[in-house]
Amino acid sequence: MNDETNSNVKEIRELYSMFHQEYIIMAEYRMLQTENLQGIYVIPSYENSFVWFGVIFVRAGYYEGGVFRFTLTLPENFPDVNVPVVNFSSNLYHPAVDSNTGNLNLHEVFPQWDIKRNHIWQILKYLHFIFHNLNMKAPANADASTIYKTNKKLFLEKVRECVVSSIDHVYDDPPIDDRHYITFKPYDPEVHENAKNIMLRPPGPNEGLAQGISWVQSGSYQPFSKDAT
Repeated sequence: MNDETNSNVKEIRELYSMFHQEYIIMAEYRMLQTENLQGIYVIPSYENSFVWFGVIFVRAGYYEGGVFRFTLTLPENFPDVNVPVVNFSSNLYHPAVDSNTGNLNLHEVFPQWDIKRNHIWQILKYLHFIFHNLNMKAPANADASTIYKTNKKLFLEKVRECVVSSIDHVYDDPPIDDRHYITFKPYDPEVHENAKNIMLRPPGPNEGLAQGISWVQSGSYQPFSKDAT
C-alpha cells in the first residue's frame, strides 16, 4: 500500500475508535436510568462527553440536607484500565474525600477499571454509600477519619459546617460556561408553578414512552464532543 492508502486506513481506524468510544459512553449514561440512584443527578457536559456534572441531595445520616456538587471525569482511554475521577466542587469534610483536592478515593473499591465488570453507575452507588458509611479502610482524609472515631461531637460540628455551606451555595452562578452545568433557581410561582403542575399531572396514554437521545450533530455523523476532522 502507498502512503496515501496507509493514511486513509489510519484515519478510518481512528474514526471508528472515536465513534466506538462515544457509543460506550452513551451506553453508560443510558444505563444510569435503570439504576436506583437516590438523590443523585448527573449529565455529561455539552462541550465534552468525558466530563459529567453531578449533584447529590443527601436525605439521611450525618450529612442530611447537604447538597454537594461533583464532577466525574472519564480518562481519555476510557473504558480501559484507568479509573474515572470524582471531584467534589462543594466543600466536603469526609474521610473518603481528600481535603486538598476534593477527590473521592475510589481505589478502595476500584483498584483498576475492568471493562467487563465495572460501570459508571457503580461509582455513583459508592458515592451515595459513603454518606452512610464512614469507616474507610484507607481514608483520603486521615484527620476526618481520626476525629470521626475519637471525637464524634467535633466531627458532627465540622460536618454540619460543610452541610450549611453547601446549602448556602446552591444558587451560585456556574463556574464554567457550559449549558449542561446543573444550576438551581429560587422557587418563583410565576415561573415554576406551571411546570410543577405538569409534573404532578397523571400521565396520558401516550406519555412516558421510551425515547432516544442523539449525541450526533444533525446532518452528520460527528459526535458533539469531538472536533470536526
